[in-house]
Amino acid sequence: MNGTSSPQNFVTPARLETKHWLVIFASSLGTVFEWYDFYIYGTLAAFFGKLFFPPGNDTAAFLSSLALFGVGFSVRPFGALVFGRIGDLVGRKYTFLVTIIIMGLSTALVGLLPSYAQIGWAAPALLITLRILQGLALGGEYGGAATYVAEHAPQGQRGSYTSWIQTTATLGFFLSLAVIGPLRAGMTAMTPSPADPKAMVTTFEAWGWRIPFLVSVLLLAVSVYIRLKLQESPIFAEMKATGKGSKAPLSESFTRWVNLKIVLLALLGAAAGQGVVWYAGQFYALFFLTTVLKVRVLTGYWLVAIALLIGTPFFILFGKLSDRIGRKIILLSGCLLAVLTYQPIFKSITHYANPALEEAVQSTPITLHTQDYETPVALTFSAIKDAAGQIIGAKRADTPTNKARAYLNGKGIPFTLEAAEGDQPLVMHVGSAKTVSGFDAKAYDAALADTGYTKIVDPKTKAADESRINQPMLVLLLSILMIYVTMVYGPIAAFLVELFPTRIRYTSMSLPYHIGNGWFGGFLPLIATSFVVFTGNIYNGLWYPIVIAAMTCIVGLFLPETKDRPLHHDPASPDYPG
Repeated sequence: MNGTSSPQNFVTPARLETKHWLVIFASSLGTVFEWYDFYIYGTLAAFFGKLFFPPGNDTAAFLSSLALFGVGFSVRPFGALVFGRIGDLVGRKYTFLVTIIIMGLSTALVGLLPSYAQIGWAAPALLITLRILQGLALGGEYGGAATYVAEHAPQGQRGSYTSWIQTTATLGFFLSLAVIGPLRAGMTAMTPSPADPKAMVTTFEAWGWRIPFLVSVLLLAVSVYIRLKLQESPIFAEMKATGKGSKAPLSESFTRWVNLKIVLLALLGAAAGQGVVWYAGQFYALFFLTTVLKVRVLTGYWLVAIALLIGTPFFILFGKLSDRIGRKIILLSGCLLAVLTYQPIFKSITHYANPALEEAVQSTPITLHTQDYETPVALTFSAIKDAAGQIIGAKRADTPTNKARAYLNGKGIPFTLEAAEGDQPLVMHVGSAKTVSGFDAKAYDAALADTGYTKIVDPKTKAADESRINQPMLVLLLSILMIYVTMVYGPIAAFLVELFPTRIRYTSMSLPYHIGNGWFGGFLPLIATSFVVFTGNIYNGLWYPIVIAAMTCIVGLFLPETKDRPLHHDPASPDYPG
């Protein structure tokens, strides 16, 4: 290796043949961590949330733990800036070795945190600190992994190589199931609650929930051991040897228009659409099943798990296909399919998951005529404002309309908002036969008593009637959503890596990826849910991913195709192919 060698001398198929699986495996372990942590935190928040926040309001504690989960998403772009800069200055291997150590230790330490009863407000403060560290580390982890794998891959196979990183969501999901499932099934003995010694809880609720977090130490040990055996990226090493590295990757990435333009196009024309399609196809679909359609949580998880298992090979398929026909056409096609089919697919999910709800809405539509009615555009801004209010913990005004909203949403009953009738502030129409003026819970109960809405959940299970759920059709529909996910996610790593020059690649690609996934995608469940709650239409939440994906379809047309680019390209050079 010397300063006069070309990139081809560093990256040859023969050299990579014996070690490419090690490179892919070592680089992917960090994203396995990410998804493992994602699933265990979301699944176990109900158990440990009450332990780290003041007692007396379990619902508030649960919401606080979920809001805290969002902190990890919000800081990811800042981690991209911090660790992206280090990665471009020092090296890929060193940086994503640091990020995985920070991420792994932060996850494991959650399992060791003292409770609120033991150390008071220091407990949530420490939990917030760990979530921030996890988010910052994740902001540097994915960019490092994608860049490292792509810079080892032979020309013409980068889509195939980097697509393996995208399969780690499946591994993280099933790893979390493999750890949490047996623990919950086996730790059923009753013991005093750490939060309230007078109350009795299962041993899993008392302390067993800590084990899945502590297990991450094993993942960390394996990851660090393997990554220590890796060499620096050959293309980065060659660049350093020839003295062509960037001395200021942040300013070069974001203050020079030639590169900033590509960063913005990558965010709006690729990462934003990829983020919302990913989160809508998997996480919002699960929320829609279990919360909106009242499918039992266990049933919903297994339906999504089967669809995820079916969809996973398509990550590799579309990664390889992108090496042949291009990254952009596959990614934008996935976004376009989402735009065109989300509404009919989710309506079909309702039909096969909870037909009683569909029948009730068709036979007895609920309409609220209110003085608070706003035009569709104004309703959109009000729903966004409501989502922001939920983030900061603001309470809704105690108006009759908001009381009616809360009542109907609590029972899972869709409704339509219309302008007020005469001078009456609020009137509820139940089909064409019944009318209730103002808000009165008992009057609402009586008006809905003999309608189909009493059948949308089984009185015994408080969930959708399992005997009427068409599980094969639901798996098919969820698998289609997952295939959209694989279309946008399979090629994205190679696409972003190829857009930027080696000297600022880590920094430049990480920021749009983590804004697209951490902000546009990560806050999708909250924004979409606010649309549903505020407007009463269970499908209105889909307009958020539809609009963002449509934007990506348009802006993405201005991005160049990258599949044939050499990774040592430089936008400052005369032969830059962009």
